[in-house]
Amino acid sequence: MRPTKLDAAARWLYAAPALALMALVNLVPIGETLRLASGFSRLPGDARLLPVLKTTLLFTGVTVALELALGIAFALILVKPFRGRGFVRAAVLIPWALPTAVMAMAWRWIFNADYGVIGDMMFRLGLSATPKIPWLADPMHAFWACVLADVWKTTPFMAILLMSAMASIPADLYEAAAIDGAGPVRRFFLITLPLLKPTILVSVIFRAIAAFGVFDLIWVLTGGGPGGKTQTIALYVYDTVFRYQEIGYGCALTLVMAACLTLMAAGLLVVTRASEEA
Repeated sequence: MRPTKLDAAARWLYAAPALALMALVNLVPIGETLRLASGFSRLPGDARLLPVLKTTLLFTGVTVALELALGIAFALILVKPFRGRGFVRAAVLIPWALPTAVMAMAWRWIFNADYGVIGDMMFRLGLSATPKIPWLADPMHAFWACVLADVWKTTPFMAILLMSAMASIPADLYEAAAIDGAGPVRRFFLITLPLLKPTILVSVIFRAIAAFGVFDLIWVLTGGGPGGKTQTIALYVYDTVFRYQEIGYGCALTLVMAACLTLMAAGLLVVTRASEEA
């Protein structure tokens, strides 16, 4: 029986409450941000904006690249059958399932200069002259501490997405390539990687958006310090609105953040499409 116009109207009617709620939750804040935004003339002369954007872009690029590489590696391991695979897959998800604030507090303890685990381990292994390494007090150390914590938490997300895509690749393709003499590395680059491109694109876009807007992890771990060296655009917006009570300029910074995210996503789509057409 073919669906009628009445059936289509009924589906929209059933979905209307959920759509209205989504519009209320998403469109109203966007409208208020546009209405309240002011002080755009301050943006070119804002001495903090460019360093904050550089830190945000560097954090996004480094974390997403590491998470993608590690995610592919873990996915290649987890997609293979072995004893206890179900338990290992569940265990891998634990870092991603933990609340970010709780995880950041744990990493703050791990990086503590006085009793942190990492400093003590490096000292025992002869990699450091002292166990008291000021991870969160040194600008460079603090940045890489934030990167490590973010990679530890979100690599499982990337791995699970890629593993699901790998599991859907027909085994016949690998068998045919093996018969033709292709080794594991060649099979990965000729079969696995090309077929993973759509999933990689989606994963990278999602992770880039999340990393660009990261707030809670860095807020708990370093608070944007030391000296603002780990301050991202999200933390800068927070300080502008809530600490300095400059709501209009904070909304303007939010629109800058949204524009950067849009350009980033569009750039990834263009690069991926160009690579597919090449």
